[in-house]
Amino acid sequence: MASHKTILVTGAAGFIGSHLAIHLTTHFPHYNIIAFDKMDYCSSLRLLEPLLERPNFCFVKGDITSPDFVSYILVDKKVDIIMHLAAQSHVDNSFGDSFEFTKNNIMGTHVLLEASRKYGKIERFIHVSTDEVYGAIDRSEPDSRENSILEPSNPYSATKAAAECLVKAYFKSFHTPVIVTRSNNVYGPSQYPEKVIPKFICALMKGRKLPIHGNGSNSRHYLYVTDTVQALTTILELGQIGETYNIGSEFEISNLRLAKYLIRQCGIASDEAEAEKWLEFVEDRAFNDMRYAIDSAKLKSLGWSPQVTFEDGIQRTIDWYRHNLDTWWDEDISAALVAHPLRKLPNA
Repeated sequence: MASHKTILVTGAAGFIGSHLAIHLTTHFPHYNIIAFDKMDYCSSLRLLEPLLERPNFCFVKGDITSPDFVSYILVDKKVDIIMHLAAQSHVDNSFGDSFEFTKNNIMGTHVLLEASRKYGKIERFIHVSTDEVYGAIDRSEPDSRENSILEPSNPYSATKAAAECLVKAYFKSFHTPVIVTRSNNVYGPSQYPEKVIPKFICALMKGRKLPIHGNGSNSRHYLYVTDTVQALTTILELGQIGETYNIGSEFEISNLRLAKYLIRQCGIASDEAEAEKWLEFVEDRAFNDMRYAIDSAKLKSLGWSPQVTFEDGIQRTIDWYRHNLDTWWDEDISAALVAHPLRKLPNA
């Protein structure tokens, strides 16, 4: 790809977005990075602060659902590429206020697409989606491939699937140069503790038991955040317009095994019996898919593969929360550590 391009990263003060913005700014100085974020409850500028003095980086506070402002930014900053990560992403919250998910995930994506169409100079529009759009995959079934049927089962994944439909429609109708990615669960430093890994780590550090939904047999594949960033960078550089790429990990673990592993790694308990005392079995989450599984052969053919083992990634993550848990977010995170957080989102 030619040099001196300007990339707009939406959701750049969020978990994955901030790591991506840092990576692009520091390792690709020929890219100008525009970090765009409305600063929701799970956002933080602390990771981005060291970038503010760099000549190829700037931060813009704004909402992707604002057509006039998005259009202005594309023109004013002379944007060449959009990497769209901004989204409401926590499934539990989507049960409490699904309209906000529709607004941010569908309307926000539509605004970006339409602004890109009118602007007419976008060379790549990379839409970051989730493996949850495929729905649950039984162990007897083959892993989901990019052409598998989408069968989302909760309001969050339904809005992400709907956003993908818009992205693909703009490709067919208006030749918008789109690429879609679908990733496994991502974890690592600075993730807001509503997701299971940081929730469990933070709960243990605050002396709280770990809430296990149902019997804890639901499982997920996990991918460390730097591997996700490398995947997105690979797709930015080598991905083909109009294609979809799964970003997956071979590592899978049940919620119960994950909880016991984190209890040991945090130094809370040294044996199984002692670890059991830190578990609290609670009512299962609504529509809790048993597992997701995706085939990432297509992306691996471009040269990408995960580099960080789960053991190493978890240790890095635990170390980060030990140093930053009480100072990173401006609001009290205790509400995120309960078994079934149903956050009242803005304007609900």
